[in-house]
Amino acid sequence: MSMLQYANDTLFFSKTNMQIVMAVKATLMCFELAYGLKGNYFKSKVGGEVINSDKLLRYASALNCVIMKAHFTYLGMKVGGNHKRLGFSDVVLEKIEKRLRKRKGKFLSMAGRVCLIKFVLNSIPLFHISCFYMSMSILKELEK
Repeated sequence: MSMLQYANDTLFFSKTNMQIVMAVKATLMCFELAYGLKGNYFKSKVGGEVINSDKLLRYASALNCVIMKAHFTYLGMKVGGNHKRLGFSDVVLEKIEKRLRKRKGKFLSMAGRVCLIKFVLNSIPLFHISCFYMSMSILKELEK
């Protein structure tokens, strides 16, 4: 099982298995008992990429949550789909281009342009780059 946490959000990734679902539920219940906090299961969602709808419905029922769409965006990053396809990272490229276009200035020195590029590249969702291999076509596009 893998997990991604950001602020008060937690995403669990695992194989489809009722034992794993029950282990997640038990862990959440232990957290509630230990810290006196309640999980908001009405906002919680369960989803699957390649899973039949009956299993998904059973998992959602066990966790007291709703079923979500297969492909979704989390913190600006697409979750689901094939990350090797050319259009997968278009969102990141569009964000970079948009931020560079906004601040594009003819009066910037070379050092100012380098600082601008570093600022823009550091402010895009770096977890997108860390989660998926960057294809050569995207790297060539970023170098332009």
